[in-house]
Amino acid sequence: MAYAAPIFYNEVRFVIELILLVFALVIEGVAVVHAITQRSDAFPAIGTLPKGGWIAILGVCMLLTLLGVGGGVLSIFGLIGIAAALIYLLDVRPGLRDLHDGKGFW
Repeated sequence: MAYAAPIFYNEVRFVIELILLVFALVIEGVAVVHAITQRSDAFPAIGTLPKGGWIAILGVCMLLTLLGVGGGVLSIFGLIGIAAALIYLLDVRPGLRDLHDGKGFW
């Protein structure tokens, strides 16, 4: 019975990391798609990075998360990727939506 705990621990850790990986890729994917579908002149109008800058940051972060560089989602690159996507979705996206009078698909 003493040997069952490490095996169970590894399975639980794998499932948790898989759930976090899927969550991170979904969040980063939504942020990249949203950045691609927006107008280029709207980004400087709200006082943020240009559209190309956001697409580059989010794309590289998504690629690093997907490849698992440095240890997966819980590595420094994975956490930076999640943070960048959340900053875009929680700060830039509402600014873009307010610029368009709150109308639009997103």
